[in-house]
Amino acid sequence: MASTPQIKIPATYMRGGTSKGVFFKLSDLPSVAQKAGPERDRLLLRVIGSPDPYEKQIDGMGGATSSTSKTVILSKSESSEHDVDYLFGQVSIDKPVVDWSGNCGNLSAAVGPFAIANGLVEAARIPENGLAEVRIWQVNIQKTIVSQVPIVNGQVQETGDFELDGVTFPAAEIAVAFMDPADGEGAIFPTGNLIDDLDVPGVGKLKATLINAGIPTVFINAADVGYTGAELQDVINSDSRALKMFEAIRAYSAVRMGLINDVSEAAHRQHTPKVAFVGPPVDYVSSSGKPVQAADIDLLVRALSMGKLHHAMMGTAAVAIAAAAAIEGTLVNLAAGGDKRQAVTFGHPSGSLRVGAEANLVDGRWQIDQAIMSRSARVLMEGVVRIPGDSF
Repeated sequence: MASTPQIKIPATYMRGGTSKGVFFKLSDLPSVAQKAGPERDRLLLRVIGSPDPYEKQIDGMGGATSSTSKTVILSKSESSEHDVDYLFGQVSIDKPVVDWSGNCGNLSAAVGPFAIANGLVEAARIPENGLAEVRIWQVNIQKTIVSQVPIVNGQVQETGDFELDGVTFPAAEIAVAFMDPADGEGAIFPTGNLIDDLDVPGVGKLKATLINAGIPTVFINAADVGYTGAELQDVINSDSRALKMFEAIRAYSAVRMGLINDVSEAAHRQHTPKVAFVGPPVDYVSSSGKPVQAADIDLLVRALSMGKLHHAMMGTAAVAIAAAAAIEGTLVNLAAGGDKRQAVTFGHPSGSLRVGAEANLVDGRWQIDQAIMSRSARVLMEGVVRIPGDSF
């Protein structure tokens, strides 16, 4: 019986915000996987346990959700303006696809701690006690992220009393700033409109805000598709009709945003754009049983990632929410009351989150200097992952 020995690859399993992923130093990967290409993709797919027709990822490190089927590759930055280069790969659960088209805002919070602990940040930039500012170059979207990592006795502080809805246990707070978060050439609204009219076959005509901040995101009104915005995961994820509808909206929006040329290409670009629905505040009970009062939030937002309703909120989508809320006239801003604002608190399935952004109209184009949110991160396991040597 033929057999192939397994190989060992140094890796760290980390939680960042409401996501988990497998983190690698670029230099620790096999040489053939240190550059972009099919070998790297196959290696990461095998690490995570994809593609899995059972959608469980039993034979890998993935957790069978979009929040836990993620990989990160980090290296010391060659730029004097940054400390670390951060490359994110969203691994499909049931398809042989690693999507490199966007960032993960949640795992962005774990990049700074990993970089410090693994010698990717100059020692002179790390205080004995206080906050270490880690300047991150997000390779996927070619943008800067600045992370404030708490340090105690020269080491990353991971434990603390900061609570984040969607994460069971408290931890140390990490402030993350997404600088100039518009993708590409700075066109926050790819169509030039705050609200577009979409005509989606099988769904009908919809109003949509198509925004490119943090991550390309499509916002629609919850009421226009028969929802309130207070729905929890099971309501959407157990409804195949609803999932098909949201995927159709996402695909046609991707064409309108110029991300793909034809709706048939959407299946191979699962990570972007995101699709979300918004509504005015109402009282509801979160997935953990915690009451969320309408008086404590500005609006409701539910977002889908990799074809399923997210259990909380993607960090990059939270950036898109902050940006859209700051610009009067978007669907997000209107759902929040329509006022000019620099911060917004929105309700999601696991609770609520406050995010901030300031918008300015410069030469007829909207500009967001930065969007800020608080997250936390923690090392869950470190050592090596093993995969069969013929996997890639």
